[in-house]
Amino acid sequence: MRPPRQARSQDTLDRLLDAAEGLVAERGFEDTTIAELVRRADSSVGAFYARFRDKDSLLYALYERYLEQAMATTDVALDPARWVISPISEIVRKTVPFLVSVYRERRGLIRAFVLRNHIDAEFRARRERLSHHVSEGLSRLLIARRSEIRHPNPVRAAVFGLTMVVNTIESAVLFGDLRSGALTLSDDELGVELTRAFLAYLGLDDFSRPRDPEPAES
Repeated sequence: MRPPRQARSQDTLDRLLDAAEGLVAERGFEDTTIAELVRRADSSVGAFYARFRDKDSLLYALYERYLEQAMATTDVALDPARWVISPISEIVRKTVPFLVSVYRERRGLIRAFVLRNHIDAEFRARRERLSHHVSEGLSRLLIARRSEIRHPNPVRAAVFGLTMVVNTIESAVLFGDLRSGALTLSDDELGVELTRAFLAYLGLDDFSRPRDPEPAES
C-alpha cells in the first residue's frame, strides 16, 4: 500500500478500506470487485490504483488495519489493572464470550484472512503475531493466578486452552461447523460451553454457574 501524503488522501484511503471491509463481509473477498468497491467508497479506479498495486494489496492493507485494532483491543481488554481482584473464573467467563462476539461481528473479514492464511506465508506470519499477542496477554493474567490452576503445567494449560477456544470459535462461527447434525449451538451457548471447557481444562470447578435443566422424560 502506498502511504497517503495528506489529510484528503488519508480520507480517501479510509473510505476505500471501510467500503472494502463492508463488501468482504457481505460477499467474501473473491467476489468483491474493484468497480463495486470504488462505487461504494464514492471514489475512482484511479484513486484505488494510486494506493494499491492490486486487489491482493488491498487485502494486506485490511489485515494490517485489523491487526492494529485487534492488538489495541487486546491491550485494553487484558490490561492487568482491570482484573486486579478478579479470579481466573471471572476472567475466562468474560473473555471467551467476548471473543465469540468479535468473531461474529467481523465474521466475513476474519474468514477472508483465515482462508488466505492457508496459502500465504505473510498472512500466516501476521496471524501468528496476533495470536502470540493475545496469548501472551491472557497467559500473563492466568499465570499471575497460577495457584488457582490445578493442571500440572499451568503455563502450557493457559496457552493450549486459549488455542482450543480460538480454533473452536473459528470453526463454529466462521465456517458453521457446529450448526449441523446433533450439535447446534447459538453464539451464547458456544461461549458458555467453551468457558466450561477452558475452566475444566485448567482444573477449576465451575460450581457457581447453575446447571442446565435435565430434559424431561417422555
